[in-house]
Amino acid sequence: MRRVAKPWGHELVFAENERYAGKILHLDAGHCLSLQYHERKDETLYVLNGELALSVEIDGEMKDMRLKKGEVFRIRPGVRHRLSAEADCDLVEVSSPEIDDVVRLEDAYGRQGTTAP
Repeated sequence: MRRVAKPWGHELVFAENERYAGKILHLDAGHCLSLQYHERKDETLYVLNGELALSVEIDGEMKDMRLKKGEVFRIRPGVRHRLSAEADCDLVEVSSPEIDDVVRLEDAYGRQGTTAP
């Protein structure tokens, strides 16, 4: 398992091969990921504990929703999205193998326009 520090928490990469990738994301309370999309990466999120806010593009408009423990959401390539946590939250991300495929549109940590961790 590989731990990747992030400004919003960390990732534990538990699977990475030519066909799929698996990570556990830990979001610290009060933090959010970039507003982003993926060109090729297709991912599914499963909330292990906590609750998170998901802003996601649906039919060309950004919509806000809550994901709670045990809930699942799929994010297809090209869909803008952002995750944020009011309290600490852990989720599983299972995806196609392009884990560095991220286009950051906005970022609270100065990473906009990069693929930096």
